[in-house]
Amino acid sequence: MTNSKSSPMVESEFGYGQIFAILSRRRYWILGTLCASLVIATVVNLRAKSTYQSSMQFLVEPNYKQAKGGGSSESQLVTGTSVEVDIATQLTLMRSSEMFQKAAGLLEAEGTKISIAELQSLKVGQLSQDKTATKIFQIEYSSDDPVKTRQVLKAFKQVYLEYNLEQQQLRLTNGLAFIDKQIPVVQKNIADATSALEKFRQTHNIFDASQRVTEVSSALSAIDQQKRANTIEYEQLLAKANSLQQELGLSPQAALASTRLNQSSRYLAILAELQKTELTLAQEQQRFTNAVPLIQNLQDRFQSQLQLLGDEKQRIFGDRVISQEQWNANQLSAIDISLATQLVDAQSGLSAIDAKQQALSEQEQQLKTEIKRLPRLLSEYEALRPKLQLDQETLQTLLKARQQLSLEIARGGFDWQVVEEPRLGIEQAPTSTRNLMLAIVVGLFLGSAIAFLRDLQDDTVHTSAELERQIALPLLGMTPKFAQTETEAPTFMPQFLKGQALSPLSIDVLQWQPFRESLDLIYKNIQLLSFESPLRSVVVTSALSGEGKSTIALGLATSAARLHQRVLLVDADLRSPSLHKFLQLPNERGLSTLLTSNGSVPSTEIIQASNSNIDILTSGPIPTDSVNLLSSEWMKKLMSVFEQTYDLVIVDAPPVLGIVDAIQIGSICNGGLMIGRIDLVTRSEFAQATEVMKRLNLLGVIANGVTNRPNTYYMGKDQDKKNK
Repeated sequence: MTNSKSSPMVESEFGYGQIFAILSRRRYWILGTLCASLVIATVVNLRAKSTYQSSMQFLVEPNYKQAKGGGSSESQLVTGTSVEVDIATQLTLMRSSEMFQKAAGLLEAEGTKISIAELQSLKVGQLSQDKTATKIFQIEYSSDDPVKTRQVLKAFKQVYLEYNLEQQQLRLTNGLAFIDKQIPVVQKNIADATSALEKFRQTHNIFDASQRVTEVSSALSAIDQQKRANTIEYEQLLAKANSLQQELGLSPQAALASTRLNQSSRYLAILAELQKTELTLAQEQQRFTNAVPLIQNLQDRFQSQLQLLGDEKQRIFGDRVISQEQWNANQLSAIDISLATQLVDAQSGLSAIDAKQQALSEQEQQLKTEIKRLPRLLSEYEALRPKLQLDQETLQTLLKARQQLSLEIARGGFDWQVVEEPRLGIEQAPTSTRNLMLAIVVGLFLGSAIAFLRDLQDDTVHTSAELERQIALPLLGMTPKFAQTETEAPTFMPQFLKGQALSPLSIDVLQWQPFRESLDLIYKNIQLLSFESPLRSVVVTSALSGEGKSTIALGLATSAARLHQRVLLVDADLRSPSLHKFLQLPNERGLSTLLTSNGSVPSTEIIQASNSNIDILTSGPIPTDSVNLLSSEWMKKLMSVFEQTYDLVIVDAPPVLGIVDAIQIGSICNGGLMIGRIDLVTRSEFAQATEVMKRLNLLGVIANGVTNRPNTYYMGKDQDKKNK
């Protein structure tokens, strides 16, 4: 009984439903965090003291135009940027540590001791009206003493006014110092510009730029003509050299070598002696053989003279490599020597013309480079003249502005006016409500974050949808979580299930109508899945123990019996059997007894029958090796006999994880059911169990212990009956 279908995990998008489910599931975490935030906010509110705030206003406006009554444009140009109030700078200065120290000193002199840290609550800002910034500064100070707030602002008022007077004089004085500092700089710029202009003229010699361009152009034309003449002369000499070389049959190098050899008297003398010895040797060899001493002496003399001739050639040419043609060049006649001399002279002329052409090309390149630089040099020259003129005009402006600014220093500068005097501190509205609202927001946010973090760490399956998403198998149904108050009279129970044989909780579960209806629906879904080939045996298992597989197996047997099916319920958990305890049945003999007897004990003696359509086969005594018994051939034969005897055989198997019993039992059954207990099994455990069972004919999944029941139709009817 295998199935080739794989069971990949089904993924789904994270939606609002899952978010609400997480928040609902972790509501106690959220409520706990919210309560903690409210407690903290309440403690803060109870410990908070009353706060008083005092304020004053300053008008910060330059009165420079009023003081000077108009003034000149030059003075406005220089002092305008210095006179304007820099709002950002003023705000920073008003809250500077220097201001705080001066105010603390004034307060201490008046008998009020206060630290710099206490003054940090001072607020300075610029007032705006209709989104337009004004020149009024708002200064506020908060404290727990209304009188102290006004005293602090009075001290700051005095500090600000004194600071303003100091800044008026300092700003104007700095303005004059700036001009005095700029005048030498401008004068130096004028001197530098004049010197740069003179240096430029002397360096580049551009007193008459157009004439220089003409001279360079003429020189380039003359060089071009001279290069053409040299080219013609070079071609003539080259033709002459080629003609002489063809007539001599020697290269220019060989001709040069011949000339040098014929100019050496020592070489010519040795050559003459060598020729004489060679002639004598030839004459004597006609008369005598080589064995004659005379012939041998002549041969030795010839070789010695030949060696001397070679040494002389080596002395003349030095370490240069001499070709055979050059070694033989001494054989030329007097006419050939004259032609060789002419060839050498022609070759020297060609070299001289090449050198002259190279010099002309370099001179031409220099002139071309110079003519390319002339426009840039002219531009630099023209740029120096306006700079000198601008520096001269700036110097005149600075001198006039210095005279005007000297008059302004005597007339004053800014006018800072107190628009609103410091008032007695006014008690501020309590912030308890705001703190509580903030605590609620923070508590909900932190609680939700903690809830999500806790849920991410929790791998437990909490809903049937999560269970269904784990595998690509159908969800056959959901059994509701039992509520002990919802019991009712049984409508159908096997004989051995009636009375007090069961525990009270077991009776309540089996008699609970929502549980029965859910199992009826599950059994019907199983029948529909196996419509073409009806199931004769099915194994019921789970990933872990305690997931309710035995209860569901018994419930499915009851549902099948209600549909007039003859059912055999087998407890195949040979390690930790529980069905006989659940049904309060004897377990001295059972499945293990049949497996160990190998047919010697009839199964009819072991199976516990009832008047209804359900028979029970308990597990029997616990064997030492349950896997050996469950994998035996006799187990397969028993299952075959049971399938032929009963309409449906339901096998209650051990959990899948950790042991192989469930897999062995599932391999001999027609189908399998996987039970998943909500809020008990984890996703990883359930996925691992289904992965183990995926090769078997796993029909689907049953979600056990679901709290949100999908259908309450029958409950409405029951409620109507109760109301009647």
